[in-house]
Parts: sequence; structure tokens; C-alpha cells
Amino acid sequence: MRFRAIMSIPLISGLMLSACGGERSPGDGGYENVTASNGGTERYDGKTVSPIHRVVSEPVSTFAVDVDTGSYTNVRRMLMGGQPVPEEAVRTEEMINYFRYDYPLVTDRTAPFSVTTDVTTTPWDRRTRLLRIGLRGYDVARSERPAANLVFMVDVSGSMDAPDKLPLVKQALSILADGLRAEDSISIITYSGSVATLVDGSHDAAAVKAALSGLEAGGGTAGGPALSMAYDLARAHRIPGGINRIVMATDGDFNLGLSDQAGLEAMVRQNREDGITLTTLGFGQGNYNDAMMEAVADLGNGNHAYIDNLMEARKVLDEELSSTLFTIAKDVKVQVEFNPAVVGEYRLIGYENRALREEEFGDDKVDAGEIGAGHQVTAIYEIVPAGQLGWPPARKYAANTATASATAANPVEAATVRLRYKLPEETESRLLEAPVAASRLGAATAPEGDAAFAIAVAAFGQKLRRDSRLADFGYADIARLAGHPANYWRQEFVAMTNLAARSDGETERGRAGLSASDPKGAGYAFRP
Repeated sequence: MRFRAIMSIPLISGLMLSACGGERSPGDGGYENVTASNGGTERYDGKTVSPIHRVVSEPVSTFAVDVDTGSYTNVRRMLMGGQPVPEEAVRTEEMINYFRYDYPLVTDRTAPFSVTTDVTTTPWDRRTRLLRIGLRGYDVARSERPAANLVFMVDVSGSMDAPDKLPLVKQALSILADGLRAEDSISIITYSGSVATLVDGSHDAAAVKAALSGLEAGGGTAGGPALSMAYDLARAHRIPGGINRIVMATDGDFNLGLSDQAGLEAMVRQNREDGITLTTLGFGQGNYNDAMMEAVADLGNGNHAYIDNLMEARKVLDEELSSTLFTIAKDVKVQVEFNPAVVGEYRLIGYENRALREEEFGDDKVDAGEIGAGHQVTAIYEIVPAGQLGWPPARKYAANTATASATAANPVEAATVRLRYKLPEETESRLLEAPVAASRLGAATAPEGDAAFAIAVAAFGQKLRRDSRLADFGYADIARLAGHPANYWRQEFVAMTNLAARSDGETERGRAGLSASDPKGAGYAFRP
């Protein structure tokens, strides 16, 4: 292992990082601090709930995939701590994608993922149907994973001086170090009021853990210079054909300001194109900057997770290490074209900050989401069959309603699901298509098993966002829909619905199978 004589650079007039909103919506005007509606100082870049679309005028829905899970674990932290959940903190797609579903394994790696669709009735609205789209990336055993060149970029500023911040960071990154192989390289950069290179290209996990154990918090936050130095280290130890990634661990409180936002974005974008990606791990509460953490990971073609406890650290950085580090498809976009002869209206549940314009689907210059080995992506559309009473009131004038050209369309298919993706070393996208038969809408039955659980999580996210389209579908209904799962993480979800119900003042506890004497729900065992 090579230690550098703790080389520090003072805070200079250069790249400083402030809260950011990412590269998702052209014309956003850059990164913006958004304070939670509950009056706290945590920052979120919340978007308006996805709107309703009439198929005759807007038949195509396009979005970039999202494999982040940070919103779910952050919401869990709030509920377990008895705190209110601000609507801006909830990204429903990240709630859904936190869990794994029974999507088929990939049998032929010429395509990096399998594509599954199913249609069910809607538990909260008998008029509508739910179209679920599921992707599952092929799995890679730890022994098959390419060698990794990782730079740990660790925030040791004064704001990290809390039990759920720097001490948990040290434990989490130690878990990651334990999972690496002899051919992997680890560097560590720390930053507060200055930036220090603590470890330079080590292959010794024990020595890396020893270096982590000595970290202490204090000072300001020189985020921009630290990121620049982290990229320099990643380039110095680049592994051709391997994984070259920066892992940023912070509460996101870059409190020394912004001097060159455009320069920061250019740096992240350039290194992304040069094959150096960026993962962000969020820690702590009170001043947590979720807006920055999610957006900079998106910009850096990485992923964002929020670590609220040691079990989550082990899940993300040990059990799911290949998914976290090894990208199997990049710039993955989904487009659904609905048939107006079969579908009258639709809405996408979640993905508000991943929306793309229709023409961006085929534009390979447009950045989109990445999928790692074993990753899963789920998207759920709520749709109104043609001829049914929809969400908006009926229109008065005939020219404003469905036309003859719509009813003359092919009635055999309800929709076509299209996916575009690039293999990691390619610059041109590939196309997959999967039609959805119209007959599946009429044959739809109530969701069961795996589909029911996914829909329960979708409803939970909507409920936390105060989505009026759920009507009186409550947390007790959500818990009942989720069932009695055997999986620990799913059990925990059911308990969270009970905590949310209590926070929201719901009293229908019996319908969820929960008792007042068991406040965490159905006898489930949870961490202290």
C-alpha cells in the first residue's frame, strides 16, 4: 500500500459544489437548493406528481431508467425516527426499485436484460388498469467482475461529526474494502477545509481499513477541489477494461459555496465520457443534501444510495456490490406508445425527474440511466381503457374528443414498449420492442404475489406524496395489498406502512393485520 505524506491543498478559488438538480431537464437553470416543506434544513429537488395524458393528443411516454434507491432508505430513516416525511423527499420509482421481483433471468447475454410486462386491475380505482414493465440485468458473480479502481472520496468536515455520519461511513467503506479482490485498487481522499490524499492505489484491504479507522471530523467542506483530485487519482490508477469509479461519501453539505458551477459540470461530464463514473453514498440527517447527491450521481453515470444503518451498508456494498459497481448497459431509455383505440388516458407513476421528450428517445447524444449487473428496473403505468370515464371531466365539443382516426387504429395491441440502450463500450444504441396485447386489459385480474407487492410500494410512494388519485386508499389497504412476506426487507416495508399511518393519523389498523400492541407491525423483528 502506498500512503502519501498526507498531501493537502487549501481551499482555493476554483470548483466548489453546491446543491444540484442534475442534467435531466433542459433549461432547468442548474442546481438549486430546495428546503423540505416540513420546515427542515434538508434539501430536496422535488418535482410535481406526473400528470395525466390523453392518448389522442399525447400517445407517447418517454423516460430514462433509474436504479437509485436513496429515496426509499431516506424515507425509512424518517419514519423509523418518528419524523414527518416531506413530499419532496419521495421519488416513487426509487421506492419501487429498492426491491427485487421475480423477473426472468437473462439466458442470452447478447441482450443485457430481460423485459417483462403484465397487466392487472387497479386496487384503488376499478375503472383503470396497471401496466407493469420490468427489466432484469444479467447477473455477474463476484469472481467474474472486472478489476476495480476505486477512489473513496470521504467528507470529514465538521458537519460529519455525528454517529450516523462519519462513524457509519468508516464502517460502510470498510465493508466495501473487504469485498474487493487482490487485483482491485483503492485510493482514499479526505476533504474538509482542505483536501488530503490519504491512500494512493492500495491493494491491501486491511491497511485501507486501518486508514479509515483513523478519520476524524472537523472544518469546512472543500468539495470541488476534492472531486478534481479524486478524478486525477482515478486516472493515475486507471484499469483498462475495468471499473474506474469514484465513491463519494458525504452528507452533501458543501458549505463553502459555488464559484464555477459550469466548470464542475464540465469536469464530471468529461470524466464520465472518459470512463470514470461516480457513485454517491448519502449519510446523516438534519442538513442532508439529497438534491445534490442524486443529481451529481446521475451526471456522473453512477448511482445514488442513502446509508441509514450498517445493514443497508452491507446490502449495497457487499450483497449488491456487482450491481453497484459493474455497468452492463448505459443510456437506457424506455418509451411506451399507447394505442388510442384501446387506451384513452394514462399516467406514469414516478420518474418525474427522468422524463424525456419523445424525440430524445432516438438521440444517442442524450444521456440517460445506467443498469448494473443484476439490477432491476420497474415502471408502472395506470391506464384508462378507451370508452371508460377518465380522470378529467368529459369535453363538451366533439372536435375535442377522440376522433374517428383514433377508433380506426389497430385494436389488437394496447401499447408497444420500446427500449434503447448502449453496451458499455459502444456509442450507438440498440433497440428492443415488446407489444402489449389489447386482450390483456379485458382479461386483467386483481394483482397477486410479486405484482401485488410492487403495486403496494407504488401506492405507498403516491400516498406519501399526497397523490389525490389514490382517493381513500389508505396505508392499511397498502399493507393488506403487500401481504405477509417472508423476506426481511419486505416485512420491514409492511411495518413502515403502519408507521406512516400513525404519523398521518389513520386509525384503520385492523384491516392491515397490525395491532396497537405491536407498533412495528405483525411481530416483525427489526434492528435496534
